[in-house]
Amino acid sequence: MVYVRSKPKDHGTGRQIEGVLKPGQKTILIDDLISTGGSVLQAVAAARKEDADVIGVAGIFSYQLPAADENFAQAGVEFTTLTGYQELIKAAIEANYISADQEEVLEQWRQDPAAWLK
Repeated sequence: MVYVRSKPKDHGTGRQIEGVLKPGQKTILIDDLISTGGSVLQAVAAARKEDADVIGVAGIFSYQLPAADENFAQAGVEFTTLTGYQELIKAAIEANYISADQEEVLEQWRQDPAAWLK
């Protein structure tokens, strides 16, 4: 097991990856939350720079944004998560936490979250 920082340390050994990562070693990166995939794909790039054979990414939760699918495809990295936004919304509907109208709004946000910032 190794730990990949978002950037190399500015003190000490200055390493971005802590632990022993051997060239050619099959590697799966684990992340807690995947939105667009940006941070974990930076970690993938760092591992690949050390000649790791990155075979995929696993996450706990994903917002299931279209941008994530695009970014992972562009990087040539497969990813999977334990659960995601659509499962959360489904559970919220079943528990009567949200209405069908609210579901529609939440799905619109998922399709284009940047539009909600305008």
